[in-house]
Amino acid sequence: MEKKITVFGELDEIALKQIKNCTEDGQYGVLCADHHVGYSMPIGGAVAYKNYISPSGVGFDIACGNKAVMTNLMADEIDTSNIMDEIVKQIGFGLGRPNPSPVDHPVLDEIAKTDFIPQREMLKKASKQLGTVGSGNHYVDLFSDEEGRLWIGVHFGSRGFGHDTAMGFLALAEGKEFGAKPEKANKMDSPPVLLDVNMPLGQDYIQAMHLAGDYAYAGRDMVVNKVLEILGAQSLFEVHNHHNFAWKENHFGEDYWVVRKGCTPAFPKQQSFVGATMGDDSVILEGVDSGLSKKSLYSTVHGSGRIMSRTKAAGKTKWRNGKKVHVTRGEVNFKRVKEEMKAKGIVLRGGGADEAPEVYKKLDEVLKYHKDTIKVLHRLKPIGVAMAGDDVFDPYKD
Repeated sequence: MEKKITVFGELDEIALKQIKNCTEDGQYGVLCADHHVGYSMPIGGAVAYKNYISPSGVGFDIACGNKAVMTNLMADEIDTSNIMDEIVKQIGFGLGRPNPSPVDHPVLDEIAKTDFIPQREMLKKASKQLGTVGSGNHYVDLFSDEEGRLWIGVHFGSRGFGHDTAMGFLALAEGKEFGAKPEKANKMDSPPVLLDVNMPLGQDYIQAMHLAGDYAYAGRDMVVNKVLEILGAQSLFEVHNHHNFAWKENHFGEDYWVVRKGCTPAFPKQQSFVGATMGDDSVILEGVDSGLSKKSLYSTVHGSGRIMSRTKAAGKTKWRNGKKVHVTRGEVNFKRVKEEMKAKGIVLRGGGADEAPEVYKKLDEVLKYHKDTIKVLHRLKPIGVAMAGDDVFDPYKD
């Protein structure tokens, strides 16, 4: 069993136990250096299955991912504060949507006509949330690269459409109706939910997962295009990738379904955007070919990796009448964090203690463990960060 699992970085023993559980019916497992415990399968993990696909492995936020765009502007040409004000005004974070007018996109036609009927019934929600960002660690950022060029970077997934799809298949796997509450959905130590790819339920999930992936791509495209419009800028170069998804791939001469949760594909020459914390440099990566790359199933990090829980960072809270009420105090002084961001010249809109830089590892330290599998093409320094505020309730956050 040990030979099947490749581990990068400082080992989290509970995450290792989780990946071992996932590989009992799989052939290979990977823990990237940003790994930490997740629901059923660790975040920062990849598992190769011969005949299975795992809705618990892909997770609740199907097709969560990143998009980065290099614009035709220089960072010092813009008024960052005004631009960030417009971003939070014109783009919905959390459950909010400032523009009540309906959106139009071909992906909504796909949803309306999909063979999997339960997803058709989500069309209204999908339409309402398309192009919104969500909360938690989801963001819209502005960056300056090593030559001072202005970049846009976004991170979010398939919102309520993907969440309800995931929950529905977890229920179906338990023999319940789509839409019923699955018993094992919120248990960290539950075994992986596996669907046979040769059976109708497995085929239905693959189709539904891909549609959620199309929806996530469309949403990130819409948000980036809106920021380009706000800037009056053009896109010169784009990188776009999922990190909560499953792909059919060939490894060691055989085909597998590779499930990645919080884990980015990094095949040779494949490029990806990996975000850091709100206060640290993000990167554009490119996969390289090596023996270690093969053992990692051509997988790399999706971020820097959380080391402090949201509750520990921000304290325990409850929602009462639509407002967040603090029950216990957290360890992070977010007022101090905002002062530090300002001192760095980073314009922050929203955010909360549970997303402070100190609750994450340092991305540069994490990337060192993967140095033989990737190379850094660009370093992106944050100049503007927009996230949902900690007073925003959102059941679909990652």
